[in-house]
Amino acid sequence: MLRYCKSCLYPETKPDLGLNAEGVCSACVSFKRRKEIDWEQRQQEFHQVINRYRSSGSNYDCIVGVSGGKDSTYQVLRLLEAGLNPLCVTSTTDSLSDIGRYNLDNIGRLGVDHIEVKTNPNLRRRINRMALTEIGDISWPEHVTIFTIPVRIATQMNIPLIVWGENSQNEYGGPAAAADNHVLDRRWLEEFGGLLGFRVSDLIGQHGISERDLIQYTYPTNEDLQRVGVTGIFLGHYFPWDGYQNALYAQAHGFRTFHSTVEGSLVNYENLDNYQTGIHDYFKFLKYGFGRATDLACNHIRRGRLSREDGLRMIKLHDGKFPWTYLDRKIEDILAEIDMTVDEFIKVCDRFTNKKLFVCDNAGKLVKDKNGNLIKQHYDNE
Repeated sequence: MLRYCKSCLYPETKPDLGLNAEGVCSACVSFKRRKEIDWEQRQQEFHQVINRYRSSGSNYDCIVGVSGGKDSTYQVLRLLEAGLNPLCVTSTTDSLSDIGRYNLDNIGRLGVDHIEVKTNPNLRRRINRMALTEIGDISWPEHVTIFTIPVRIATQMNIPLIVWGENSQNEYGGPAAAADNHVLDRRWLEEFGGLLGFRVSDLIGQHGISERDLIQYTYPTNEDLQRVGVTGIFLGHYFPWDGYQNALYAQAHGFRTFHSTVEGSLVNYENLDNYQTGIHDYFKFLKYGFGRATDLACNHIRRGRLSREDGLRMIKLHDGKFPWTYLDRKIEDILAEIDMTVDEFIKVCDRFTNKKLFVCDNAGKLVKDKNGNLIKQHYDNE
């Protein structure tokens, strides 16, 4: 039977998650350690680091990757408050939504220079489809370019410091925080890049894709990184990271939320920029038995804003529903962008579904309700 964290509601199937002898997950253990952190000291460290990289005025102080979401809006605000002159860099999302366009433009209204790199949309759609069918992640090209494009701009414009947002491991501040100013090399980046074992080089020769088509998907050489001294910090190491509070702070500075709870979620303030996100999150549910609603419930449980019991009720209500719509756009229209029908999509879904986690009939076929939703076997340590 699937085991769940006794403190939050993460299942043991979550990648890189561990349960200790008491049945508490590593994410909860890491969060509890925050109480021991002297955040005033961390913020002093933050100013010490950024002061080492401030430009004399002839160049930008740092690069910050922005999507226009609540977190990147918060990042830009914190950097401006610190007196920095950041260059905001966007790797355009796969299928930009209307509200995503507004929020991305709002970044500029905060008072920054902003470069938006749009990769070849025809090629992007081919990669979206290929990644969905081969590794079950329609958002793979986006996850690659949000790391490669800011670093490419850093090397091209000789800007050493890149400021990332949340550190998923919540353990260290990034290479720039080290005394010897470690360079953010390719090996370090690939640890955080979410490639799922599918390399950019694997695309070459597929569906007419050549190396010259993949310039923006490729990291700079280690020689270029060393020449500029490209390095990075996680803002979440220096400021206590909380998506809800980030959203409130961003809203006070022009960030817009959705008119209702986002499909498959519990809130209206995140994952607003990309119409394909519903598909991405659904595949997480198929593979691991939990989705975005679980992520959000666990975040709120750890912060004492939600009881575990109420979180479980909300997860059962919202997690893992078939993504018939996302941000009010129909799945037929979303899939049309990658030249795929709903029937083809369902076959891909079934191929990537972990049948151990869901109800199947005697013939081993997945059982679905009238709305096409799978029936999960266990939601807790039942």
